[in-house]
Amino acid sequence: MRQGSDSTSLFESSASPLVGAVIVAAGSSRRMGGVDKLFASLDGRPLLAWTMEVFQNCQAIHQVILVVSEQRLGAARHLAEQQGWSKVKQICAGGERRQDSVAQGLSRLSDCGWVVIHDGARPCITSDIIERGLAEAAHTGAAVAAVPVKDTIKVVSEGLVQETSNRQKLWVVQTPQVFRFDIIERAYRQPAGEVTDDASLVEKLGQEVRVYMGSYDNIKVTTREDLAWAALLLRNRGTHARQGS
Repeated sequence: MRQGSDSTSLFESSASPLVGAVIVAAGSSRRMGGVDKLFASLDGRPLLAWTMEVFQNCQAIHQVILVVSEQRLGAARHLAEQQGWSKVKQICAGGERRQDSVAQGLSRLSDCGWVVIHDGARPCITSDIIERGLAEAAHTGAAVAAVPVKDTIKVVSEGLVQETSNRQKLWVVQTPQVFRFDIIERAYRQPAGEVTDDASLVEKLGQEVRVYMGSYDNIKVTTREDLAWAALLLRNRGTHARQGS
């Protein structure tokens, strides 16, 4: 796994060097007890604002498509205007499944050679993770952020252990996931059942997908406990930034 590759190779491998991002924020928040996690208060700001701010400030990103639930279109547009997210070109409604929402976002990007797909519910993303993903994707056309599994993983059926997996081969996959636009567009044109991440569709094409080191801090907020943990991580990051200034 190669880290920090020369970013110039990224632009040499595509006719268009423009990088678009699709931020997927159309989930149902079922495990949040009726609270829409994307608009829940995270250290005094909507969770979605933390995620979007990173993409707004990342120099590698040229345009952003934000995908939200139909019920949240008005709130999202108001927030984008309030926060001055100039890179947001469109805010659109998502579909029934996550992959349907991503497809909606992809269809609205214009003139992009590369796409960064990210879950809106991962507010602890950094520009460094995005940029390293773009550098890794330059080698094969596809790269995903992930972290090595720390715990022992057992395959269980009906309460009985069937197998103990080799931990050294297991990674927990995150977003961002980065693709050359023509590859991810072709992957989404193929018929497929429900998938939990975009790379799964690309793998079905026989395309190599590189894995690069994400961050254990890059959590996905799915419960109220996750919300509290994300707030702590963001406060800690802010403290380090102030100390380093």
